[in-house]
Amino acid sequence: MSVTVILPRSLVSLIPGTTRRCEVEATTVAEAIAALDAGTPGIRNRIVDSGPAVREHINVFVDGVQADLDTPLRDGATIHVIPAVSGGVG
Repeated sequence: MSVTVILPRSLVSLIPGTTRRCEVEATTVAEAIAALDAGTPGIRNRIVDSGPAVREHINVFVDGVQADLDTPLRDGATIHVIPAVSGGVG
């Protein structure tokens, strides 16, 4: 299944050669991240911890619904990887 992955600019800037939007073949979020890592080594470590699980300060959405690594994908799905927004009252 072909899916689109959209990465945040903050992540793209950390790994030279990374593009914000790419197409990969995958049936789960974990497979999509593995496919990204095959083309851009090191990107998986920025998204997934040793659990393995999506890192605490990263959110992954599939077609607008929050997802985890086991989330199945449909052909044509869009995955957004978004850094969590945190902060407090200053």
